[in-house]
Amino acid sequence: MKILESAENYLETILMLSHKLQHVRSVDIATELNYSKPSVSVAMKKLRENGLITVDGDGFITLTESGMEIANKMYERHSLLSDWLTYLGVSKETALEDACRIEHVISEESFERIRAHVTEMREHL
Repeated sequence: MKILESAENYLETILMLSHKLQHVRSVDIATELNYSKPSVSVAMKKLRENGLITVDGDGFITLTESGMEIANKMYERHSLLSDWLTYLGVSKETALEDACRIEHVISEESFERIRAHVTEMREHL
């Protein structure tokens, strides 16, 4: 399934918030991303309809298995790319911003080569 960049961002945000909070709600996502609550509600409805999240009666959001798979992929890409850019001398703030953009458009092949390079580099540090 081809998923939009915005959906990938929402899923990654849900994953990151779930590491900090006991329960993730739409308001938490809106606050984290600085988006309006109605915008987040519309997005959550689409994610739910696509089987990427579940929302219980209390409004608590949970990633489904497929949602978790996408979120983990985006989080791994974001983390590795931002670390790599920082290592190359890019400021932390710029590295985080650039990684957020790159993670959605980089090919699997290119990402795998960067990952292999970073892994090899770390082994020699």
